Amino acid sequence: MIKKASFVISNNNPGKCPNPDRAEIAFIGRSNVGKSSLINMITGTRDLAKTSAKPGKTQLINHFMIDDRWYLVDLPGYGFAKVNKKVKDGWEAMISTYLTKRENLCGVFILIDSRLEPQGIDLEFLAWCGSEGVPSVLVFTKADKQSKAKTDLNVKAFLKKTKEIFEEEPDYFVTSAENTTGKAELVQFIEELVKEYETGEIY
Repeated sequence: MIKKASFVISNNNPGKCPNPDRAEIAFIGRSNVGKSSLINMITGTRDLAKTSAKPGKTQLINHFMIDDRWYLVDLPGYGFAKVNKKVKDGWEAMISTYLTKRENLCGVFILIDSRLEPQGIDLEFLAWCGSEGVPSVLVFTKADKQSKAKTDLNVKAFLKKTKEIFEEEPDYFVTSAENTTGKAELVQFIEELVKEYETGEIY
């Protein structure tokens, strides 16, 4: 259970992130996948991360301190944001530098819209993370927006696609920010990653 969450810093330069002196967990996903809502849900806050109906709201690397113990990072979304190519290229360079160079990063949660059939852009990003050795976990969002059967069908289809990329199925969670589905499991998993980092088991 997360008891305290507070904003630390936003920036567009991975080199200016806080000192890498504690575990760090990042969240990323296609624009408008429900990332801000999920972050607010797991931290038990209403507006820690700014939500918006307009894709591309998050444009910076946003650090939040959780329980005075670890950092939660809200990263810009990929794809669909209506910004010019120069800005988009800048975002991609910033994100890739952060994900590959941040030494205290112990988990990247890639958000997938559970209402959709497998999207190429999500699979491409997941494959890139795999090739770069970025520790990734899948989080299917908006599970409350359709029947459980439909959610299960889309999740199964996406996982089948991941087997074409990886030998093993990635860890994954099915969530809803509206009714807190998956919150306890997700928070517990993050807690385990933080604990592993603190005890040095991931090295």
